Amino acid sequence: MSILKLLEDFTTEKLTVAPSSRRQMFGSMGSLGKKAAIAAIPFGLAASSSKAKAATVQTYPNSSLQLALVLEYLEAEFYTRALESGVLANYPKAEAVYMQISKHENAHVSLLKGALEDNAFEAPEFDFTAGGNFDPFGKDGTNSAIAYQQLLALAQAFEDTGVRAYKGQATNLMNDPALLTVALQIHSVEARHASEIRRLRGLKGWITGDDRGMGLPPVAQAVYIHEDNTMQGGVDVTTLGDGTPFTFESSTEAYDEPLTSDDAGAIAALFLM
Repeated sequence: MSILKLLEDFTTEKLTVAPSSRRQMFGSMGSLGKKAAIAAIPFGLAASSSKAKAATVQTYPNSSLQLALVLEYLEAEFYTRALESGVLANYPKAEAVYMQISKHENAHVSLLKGALEDNAFEAPEFDFTAGGNFDPFGKDGTNSAIAYQQLLALAQAFEDTGVRAYKGQATNLMNDPALLTVALQIHSVEARHASEIRRLRGLKGWITGDDRGMGLPPVAQAVYIHEDNTMQGGVDVTTLGDGTPFTFESSTEAYDEPLTSDDAGAIAALFLM
């Protein structure tokens, strides 16, 4: 599929005119909905030359839900395959956590598919080796201890991405309180997943600066872009606090930054076949 062609389709006059109802909006998207679902992932990769067009797409609530559906498909399949791999057999606590998270992610998929109705799409094929960089399920002979660490590292990256991506879509859903409510409900659960996975890895349950934590390769740094921001509402929060100002570390830990569709899509694209 030509991403540039798809973006061009999205910027036709018909699609840039605000729809009068949600039903009309879905109707206007028509067949583009399913194409966009798959193409949403590479938006980030194409954004350098088409940011204006991609931004137009993000004004529609269902494009936000389609991005969310891609991420939920990614997570749901990851946890399913992790549990089937046998790698977690020697790690009962982690296995129990993965089982619970897997249920949540599949529930999120079902909910989003219901919300998107005919604009929902089937799960794409995922490559959790990211082009051979990982072997989280031990299929290529990686011993279980290393595969286990990769399972945890990938889960952390997926959950941290999910939390920030949902937050990034909140403004696109503000005109639809029902969808916004659902998105924020999922967001809070994703945050709990992220915290639990991070603690399994021996890390804090929250992010400090833009530190990706031990064991995550540099390619995962995109997950933590802008997390070192200390400006909130135009105020440098490191200057606040009684007596001694807040440190950079505590200031960044106190705020979580949204992730744009472009950035979230670029991260997910690493795992698409």
